[in-house]
Amino acid sequence: MGAVTCRVEAGVALITIDRPAKLNALTLRMYDELGDAFDRARDDDQVGVVVVTGAGDRAFCVGADLRESIPALAEGRFDISRWDGAHQKHTRLFKPVIAAVNGLCLGGGLEILLSTDLRICSERARFALPETGVGVVPAGGTLTRLTRQMPFAFAMELMMLGEQIDADNAFRMGLVNRVVPHGQVVATALEMAGRLLARSGSALELIKSSVLQLADMPTEAAFHAEALYGQKAFMSDDATEGLAAFAARRPPDFPTRISTRRQERFDAARGP
Repeated sequence: MGAVTCRVEAGVALITIDRPAKLNALTLRMYDELGDAFDRARDDDQVGVVVVTGAGDRAFCVGADLRESIPALAEGRFDISRWDGAHQKHTRLFKPVIAAVNGLCLGGGLEILLSTDLRICSERARFALPETGVGVVPAGGTLTRLTRQMPFAFAMELMMLGEQIDADNAFRMGLVNRVVPHGQVVATALEMAGRLLARSGSALELIKSSVLQLADMPTEAAFHAEALYGQKAFMSDDATEGLAAFAARRPPDFPTRISTRRQERFDAARGP
């Protein structure tokens, strides 16, 4: 049936959609598991960054298993809002989330991608929102997010035509950050996660939470709220350490990295 797994190592939660024989199509249970995995990463003090990927080398995720989901939705046996956790709607996960896209990223899989902050994809990756071809719409966050994350014309093309685009076009449209050789997707995402872990954890969380919350505010109100976020950052323990390290010309030792160092010491003590 497939499952969603979550492995925490050295400050990174690696969440894997694990149903490769079905191109990582999500069953209703797997949607619940994915939402739960994001919640656990949010609440785990040992996690500073999340990486989400798909098992195997053919697909990141092709969305919902339509044989199960469409009858359940059409018959009123299932409320689409139950998928909100998997799509990170109303999220309180303000840690950086990186998508490692190793193949097909279609429908609900692309909606999961849109909920992430940074996106690495394989040169073989392909993306599409095929919903209009079966008479439905991409309502897992896409109708709200896509036109805010990329130019309007590109977003409407993806949603209305439903045709696949390749990795290079996804990069050109601004859908992904980087295209890498096929076998290097997860390694590149983990390397990026490691670089994020060297930054201030409190600053990263403030950036993400403020960007999400300021997006819909009128400009003047957003500027006021931004100043409050900035003041909160300047008053943090990480800022105290970061500015002291800058003055002393040494690398900062941010307090928010303590949990990561504890995990590393635990792993070292445990041995291979």
